[in-house]
This record gives sequence, structure tokens and C-alpha cells, in this order.
Amino acid sequence: MLVIGFPTGALQANCYLVASEAGGACVVVDPGQDALEPIADAVREHRLSPVAVLLTHGHFDHSYSVAPVCDGDDIPAWVHPADRAMLSDPLSGVSAETRAFFGGRLEMREPREVRELSDGAELDLAGLRFTVDHTPGHTGGSVMFRSGAQEGGRLVLSGDTLFAGSIGRTDLPGGDHGAMLGSLRRKVLTLDDDVVVLPGHGPTTTIGRERASNPFLTELIRDDDAPAAQRRGL
Repeated sequence: MLVIGFPTGALQANCYLVASEAGGACVVVDPGQDALEPIADAVREHRLSPVAVLLTHGHFDHSYSVAPVCDGDDIPAWVHPADRAMLSDPLSGVSAETRAFFGGRLEMREPREVRELSDGAELDLAGLRFTVDHTPGHTGGSVMFRSGAQEGGRLVLSGDTLFAGSIGRTDLPGGDHGAMLGSLRRKVLTLDDDVVVLPGHGPTTTIGRERASNPFLTELIRDDDAPAAQRRGL
């Protein structure tokens, strides 16, 4: 498996190109601000042909370039329906401070072809299979994409659900801390330790490393291991 990743835009969101090998088809994950040129450079260097864009969620720092990338190559964008509206109304999911930083205006539009994701869906793209995990919490439509095989390495593109040492914030419009904790329990802690995590911001990590040291996960593990009476405060 070939993975090329780089940070994009003012908020340094990670964009990834994933392919089974150089010289073949690829998917583009989270093309954020200023992503067009580095995507074009990677496509040219590795002789890749984009076949789809996958969005882990709708925030503009992960989706700003989705329309030009998709329409330029005549390929679809995949997004969860709960976040689809942000593709044409990008400031609806951000803080007041961020809106002010961009002068209250940030224009985006949907690509010509948008397909909607659902929990548990299997996408066969670029010679790879991606499993969709709906992980609400950071946004209502946040998802993770799992791919790979035991013999070739397994990875999860976690978006802003899980970072190295942290998790995505839940205080923005559409965020829900309780839902985030549920997503971490059901979709993250159930993954094997050797799964490589490609997060939406920051460095690559592994599930095992996060299970052992990420304070949000270790707290969940402690809570789940506590006796029922202790959890009730008795």
C-alpha cells in the first residue's frame, strides 16, 4: 500500500493519497485548503490516477478543495449526510473566532457528484477496500476509514476523531462530547493495537500507542474496568 500525506492550509489538516501501488488508481482523503498543488505534485511523482475523494467530515479545513479536485478529474466525493451541508456552507460548523478570522465569508460549493456514506459501508476503490465507521462527536457526520490486510498492514484514517495523544474538540456546532466518548468506545478501542492511525492533524500513531498513553482513551478504559458500584459512586 502506498500512502502519501501532507498538511494543508492555515489549520494544517492532513490530506492523504492512498493507493495499492505507484502507477495506479488512488483515493484522495480530506483535500483541505491549498491542497491542489501538493496533490498534483504527488499524482505526477507517483503516476497516480485519482478515482474518488473521501471526506472524514465536513469542516472546511478538510474539504475546502473538494470541488476542484473532484470536478477536475470527474470523480465523486463521499461524505456522511449529516455533514454534507457544510460543503456549501463551510462556516456553519466552525467557531465564532474562526468565522471572524475569515471575515465571516468563506465560499465553497459541492462537487458535481456527491455520494453519501453510511456506517459499516464497504467501498471498493483504487484496488483497496475501505470500511466506513460513523464516529459522531467532533461533528455529527464524522467518519473513519479502515483499510488494509493483516499481511500488508492495516490502517485507519481517523479524521478528527482521534489524534496522537488527543481527540477532536467537541465544542463546535454539531459537536457532542457524549457521542464522542461512545464513538471512542465502539469504534476506536475495538481496533487491534497494530493498526496504524493516520489522523486529521498531527503525526501518525498506532492504536496500541494511543490505548496506552492517550489520556482520553485511558480514562475510558479505567471507567469501563471499574466495578459497577464504583461507577455509580456508591
